[in-house]
Amino acid sequence: MRKGILAGVAILAITMAGTAGAADLKKGKRVYNKCKACHALEDGKNKVGPHLHAIIGRKAGSIDGFKYSKAMMDSGITWDEATLTEYLKAPKKYVKGTKMAFAGLKKDADIENVIAYILEETK
Repeated sequence: MRKGILAGVAILAITMAGTAGAADLKKGKRVYNKCKACHALEDGKNKVGPHLHAIIGRKAGSIDGFKYSKAMMDSGITWDEATLTEYLKAPKKYVKGTKMAFAGLKKDADIENVIAYILEETK
């Protein structure tokens, strides 16, 4: 029984290691082109949407001076890779009442790549 559990953990670790870091930053930059009309990566530079600098760990709706929807401010979300992934799939479904007009990204790889790109560019 113990060997089976250890084998399962080992397989899971190998699988996760194989996918971790597999994001393509060049492709992520191309996907970000869909975002950059509304979102900047530079700290404090808001556009139609809030800046994305240091988004991981940030509470949704928390940038001073940016006019968020009530839905976003009341969402209770703290952004991490998992919440960003779900949000980017369908923003209006994930936060009903958000002002973000973007329909979402259909491909999981695009989402993974753009998140990796944003994180790399905003270190």
